[in-house]
Amino acid sequence: MRSLFDRSHSGTGAWTVTDLTAYIRDLFEVDLRLRDLEVAGEISNFTEARSGHLYFTLKDVGAQIRCVMWRRAAGELPSLPADGDAVVVRGRVSVYEAGGTYQLYADWIEPAGQGDLAAAFESLKARLGELGLFESEHKQPIPRLPGKLGIVTSADAAALRDILSVLERRWPLVKVLVAPSLVQGAEAPGQLIRALQWLDGRHDIDTIIIARGGGSLEDLWAFNDEGLARAIFAARHPVIVGVGHETDFTIADFVADVRAPTPSAAAELAVPNSAELMSLLTANRRELTKRMVGQLDAKWNRLDRAVRTLAHLSPRRSLDSGRQRADALLARLEQLFERQLDDRRHRLSLAQARLEAVNPRATLARGYAIVRLASGDLVRSRRQVGPGDDLTVEVSDGKFGVEVINGGTNSAEEKS
Repeated sequence: MRSLFDRSHSGTGAWTVTDLTAYIRDLFEVDLRLRDLEVAGEISNFTEARSGHLYFTLKDVGAQIRCVMWRRAAGELPSLPADGDAVVVRGRVSVYEAGGTYQLYADWIEPAGQGDLAAAFESLKARLGELGLFESEHKQPIPRLPGKLGIVTSADAAALRDILSVLERRWPLVKVLVAPSLVQGAEAPGQLIRALQWLDGRHDIDTIIIARGGGSLEDLWAFNDEGLARAIFAARHPVIVGVGHETDFTIADFVADVRAPTPSAAAELAVPNSAELMSLLTANRRELTKRMVGQLDAKWNRLDRAVRTLAHLSPRRSLDSGRQRADALLARLEQLFERQLDDRRHRLSLAQARLEAVNPRATLARGYAIVRLASGDLVRSRRQVGPGDDLTVEVSDGKFGVEVINGGTNSAEEKS
């Protein structure tokens, strides 16, 4: 190995970054304690690359160190670790020159029990769960068509840009009110609580979103604060929490009315998709039109049947039928009356003929006369009169008086 001091210098006597980094690396390399050691800590930001290499951070309450484990060594592990695992890592410490950082190159990883942060998380989760803060009966429904959203996040975070982009695409009608807050560090929980309570105190907010992008367990620790959890639980407005990535879970997620895997997903859950809504409205309008036409057709059919039934049961029909029968009866009565009248006329004619045959006037018209006594009695025999009797003779055109000259045996002489 070359000497630690065998380095080239620039003309000004200044070291190059490469020289300095290589020198530091050599210092690590010659320290036998750093060549093979075991380090205990908690895993964070664990990633498995496509190449099969493992990258993660090993940390405790006071510091952290970046670690890498090459694919060959990783393949010998019985199982891969995960964020929050307390482990013991055996390997060597060296410098990653391109990044200018020192890191632990792991040869083996074995569990050492649960990490402090993970244990604190599980303890708080269990305690709040027993208090009922996670029960579904306390969850508020998210308004389907919100007019204004309140957002609690960092003002310059990518999470806010992602949320606004999703809202513009899905539901551009919604208004947004941002309550900026720190989302990491010791002061973050207090600011998050104040921002949430300020939005929750307004009357023009429909839904509140609390969001931040991904990070390690300690980066997201502000969302595991008990005070924040109780503030979310007490909120009058429904709260959607979208913190970290899909695999990240915080106490705020469990107490929220709705948990979203990412900030973008929180925005999607807060508003409807205008395109889908328009499609749904179009489909509903078609279905409504179809049903209305169907119901109208059914109503018209029922009305038609009712009209026919009513016409069948209507007294007008009976009345019309009665009128027709009355007309028929009247016609028959008239016919019968005419026949009876004709018969009466015929019989009258016959009677008139018979009467005419025996009518004295008819007899008088044929030259006969009716002779009456002064008493008015008819002279039917010559023996009824004597000479000197005054008689009345009735002929067809009148009467005149006569005196009997010769008893009933001689012809009478008309008086002058």
